[in-house]
Amino acid sequence: MAKCHYFPEWKRFSAALDMLEARRAEGDARVVLDKMSTPLNRRQFLGGAAGGAALLSFTSQASAQAPTGAAAFNISTLVDGQRFDAAAVVDAARALAQRPLIPLVATDLPDGYATMPADQYAGIRLQSGATIWAGENRGFTVEPLHRGYVFSNPVSLFTIEDGTIRRIGFDRAKFDYGRVTPPAANADLQFSGMRIAAGLERPFEVAVFQGGTFFRALARGQNFGAMSRALILRPGETRGEELPFFRAFWIERPSPAVGSLVIHGLLDSESVTGAVRMTLRPGDVTFIDVEMTLFARQALDHVGFGCTSGTFLTGPQSRRSFDDLRPSIGDVSGVQMLSGGGEWIYRPVNNPATLQVSSFVDENPKGFGLVQRERDPAAFQDDDQRFELKPSVWNEPLGDWGAGSVQLIEIPSDSEPNKNIIMYWRPRQPLAAGSETSVSYRQAWCWQPPERPPLAIASRTRQGKGSQGRRRRFMIDFTGDRLADPALVASTRPMITAQPGAVHGVRLWPYPERKLMRVGFEVDPGTDALSELRLVLQSGGQPVSETWLNRWTW
Repeated sequence: MAKCHYFPEWKRFSAALDMLEARRAEGDARVVLDKMSTPLNRRQFLGGAAGGAALLSFTSQASAQAPTGAAAFNISTLVDGQRFDAAAVVDAARALAQRPLIPLVATDLPDGYATMPADQYAGIRLQSGATIWAGENRGFTVEPLHRGYVFSNPVSLFTIEDGTIRRIGFDRAKFDYGRVTPPAANADLQFSGMRIAAGLERPFEVAVFQGGTFFRALARGQNFGAMSRALILRPGETRGEELPFFRAFWIERPSPAVGSLVIHGLLDSESVTGAVRMTLRPGDVTFIDVEMTLFARQALDHVGFGCTSGTFLTGPQSRRSFDDLRPSIGDVSGVQMLSGGGEWIYRPVNNPATLQVSSFVDENPKGFGLVQRERDPAAFQDDDQRFELKPSVWNEPLGDWGAGSVQLIEIPSDSEPNKNIIMYWRPRQPLAAGSETSVSYRQAWCWQPPERPPLAIASRTRQGKGSQGRRRRFMIDFTGDRLADPALVASTRPMITAQPGAVHGVRLWPYPERKLMRVGFEVDPGTDALSELRLVLQSGGQPVSETWLNRWTW
């Protein structure tokens, strides 16, 4: 199998997040949910070991204890005791872009913390009742996450209470360290991110922000699976990916009557800075409204918005097989798109033998996302991962996004924790050095996207060896209410193309009593090693189904 060396940093984060979730599920019962009811003196946390800090400093950690001159960038308007103004975060990002990047390093961590194994790190838990707003019945609690393992870089956390900023100070007394030696009593390690729980009567963990600009969320009843990034830069390029990161978060104290949580973040990277505002609204569908303003230090010709990544190793739609008792392994099944022209498109994902990058050119897209369409437990037969409970993630652009493309990167993988499927919107227009760019979108973490095709959908894709030579056989099941109409079914025809290649042996099996139509065909690529496939059901020249796309490699 060809190896991919373009993604080492994000692979560390994504794999680590998945392993930590697994260890949390296997560990003791003291999870975030039981911290909703037992209050800790909140002022003990909203100050902590260094609650009186006069300013927020962005420094190299080697000089963090005594920032000087050019080594420090101070934001006096965004620290403890100051009145909060969201515009100040934008101003901070703008000012930060005028200076070279000061990298984050972890030299302030105790010995062994940056290299500790995952199981030891997972054993560091916030003590029961120590979450922010525990016992206040505000509908949300926030669990600050300790630094260590691959999450060694510091993130500053603040709350906003009655319009005033309160620093969340680090205090080792708030944590249970398990088998790990605690840090010094006077250490101010800050945090690596945060975990959010929501709900009063039936609270559930709803989101995690940790590592780079990674975050993940859930709808009620789901398990963590796909993850998102606020910003992605140069993925899949031989010059290497640039990994932005959050320096700080400001979290508005929620009102129980509102049912939403507002988070402000300051983003930094070698090429760009940014201010991000996220509004989290959990429920049977969990929405995250993302508003982002970017300031380019350098020209950026490859930037991505609405980035989502997931795992797909094997299944009926893929030729790759593993010595595994499970028939399918994957927390996403495909990419769903609603183009600017109103065409509904579905593209099953694959675990290819070599790195594959696909571009779906569009203008002002109406929606795109990575989805899990398989909800039958029998398709996976995995009682631990429960892939059928993983979320779909749908991005709805707010405003005109102009010309660009939905990018799909499929990375060869034999490791389940790796998120080997990446999808995002890439604008055609580069970001010029010194430019300011704003983008907004609504993200839905859901069982199925809130906006659905008024057409039959491709519910299952299968493939196998064809009848002769290099031919490949495909079988696609379309399902939908319209396929219960015998008259419509009788006039429906499949429109199939393969470029390059030839299509043979097309067959159609209608099952109106099951609201299903099955299409079978073979593709002969000739001497080519790749073919782009397209299939849509039509009746009277009008689409009956969404458009099914696939890239097959020989």
